Amino acid sequence: MSINFAASWCGSDLGGHRSPSGGYVRSSYDSLPPLDTRLFQGTFEWLGGSTGISARNAGELRTLTEQLDRRGLSLPADFLAFYASENLPDALEDNAPTSCWSSLSEPIPSPVEPGAFLVRFFRDQQDCVLWYLYLRPGSPAFVVHSHLEYGYEYEAHVSGGAFRGDSDIDDREEQLAALQYCAATFEEWA
Repeated sequence: MSINFAASWCGSDLGGHRSPSGGYVRSSYDSLPPLDTRLFQGTFEWLGGSTGISARNAGELRTLTEQLDRRGLSLPADFLAFYASENLPDALEDNAPTSCWSSLSEPIPSPVEPGAFLVRFFRDQQDCVLWYLYLRPGSPAFVVHSHLEYGYEYEAHVSGGAFRGDSDIDDREEQLAALQYCAATFEEWA
């Protein structure tokens, strides 16, 4: 069973395309300015390109890759190139419109699709919005966003604890509303 997610962009503004309204807003995906997808070759040249391989995320990426391999899933090449780079993760954080940072999670089971997993990679400082790779067997990864930190939500659910923010991870409709598609690839999202 493949899920079709509602699509939106979650952000604070888009320069001349959208005025800031104070905080994050989910905007219609159709309202985004067009991107020149010819630029997206997995090298991030449009962001200055990589200045070399970094040991900073190497262990984390290796562990994450192994965890996904056991589930028959893999990280997309553009994501690996970005997070293995010495400079690219900082370039994204330095240019984030709010205080956001890279934060890689372990694979988290999708609350809406058996066999699919989320990998959190970027978060707002107050967890107002978090971005995840959405990985499903036999399909390309894409990016979703949510106001829920699914690592915490899943952990609370498994342990029988209270749900953060009164979210019911078993309520499929609630989770479908909380997870929104925002980009076909990681590089497109970046």
